[in-house]
Amino acid sequence: MMNLPNIQQLENFIIYGKVRNFTAAAKEANITQSAFSFQMKKLEERIGVQLIVRSNKGSNLTEEGELFLKRVEVIFQNLEECICDIQALGGQTLSLSVGTLMSLGDVLMNRHLAYFQKHHPKMPISVYNLEARELLKQLEEDKLDIISTFCLPQMNINKYEQTFFCTEKMVYYAPNMHIENPTVSADYMARRPLAQYSSYYLMNTNIQKYFSSIDCHPVVQAWFSTPYAIMQYCQENLTGALLSERFLVAMGVYEGYYEVEPKFDMSCYLLYKHNNPKYKMMKIFIDYIRRLYQG
Repeated sequence: MMNLPNIQQLENFIIYGKVRNFTAAAKEANITQSAFSFQMKKLEERIGVQLIVRSNKGSNLTEEGELFLKRVEVIFQNLEECICDIQALGGQTLSLSVGTLMSLGDVLMNRHLAYFQKHHPKMPISVYNLEARELLKQLEEDKLDIISTFCLPQMNINKYEQTFFCTEKMVYYAPNMHIENPTVSADYMARRPLAQYSSYYLMNTNIQKYFSSIDCHPVVQAWFSTPYAIMQYCQENLTGALLSERFLVAMGVYEGYYEVEPKFDMSCYLLYKHNNPKYKMMKIFIDYIRRLYQG
């Protein structure tokens, strides 16, 4: 029988294939660079083919290394899926980790999960409320299985599977202003005190882009990290804010907000990796969310 490489060598080779750098790969593998380099040498000796070309300028995969990487990735994906299937068959509980946008609130996702888990009690799901950049980072690092987010041009999402599920309609929430018209202009909002998201948030970038596209520059009175805090601040002060209508309705707020002109809508997607070994489980949840909003 062929003397095969061990699992650790193959896993670390896949890590190298992602970053193409020994220092970065060793850090991700949580071992020293010398130990990582030794493992790659042992892997090449075991196979009898050079997989990585090394020089003073750096390193990269050889043609044989590229082919080997593609084949090994498929093998590992099949192995992980096989283990998940067998665990489920054996009654072991597998859980999903779902990330939602801090700036849109998690109240909606929590309600969806409560209903979903009544019908799928053997599929526990944990929800994490994070900022957009952190959501993408944790999805990339496989710490989250699925994330729910709006999409902006500066967000690199092309490498993920994308399922559109709703259009987020933004409205002007100003419960203490008693505006007579059902619609307010961006210019009107910009000339009044505005409660806004932290400048670190991509939601802030999106709102700023909305105003700048029509040459408006809002006066920001206060900065917050969550829509809950923004909503409460507006309830206690003569201040307005751009918030998701879906969020307000979920919080039981049906008045005190207005349509905006021009319209401010955002497309929301579920992002995930097709090669996640929990893919079959994920699709059950993803299809449920898509049907829910289409309905």
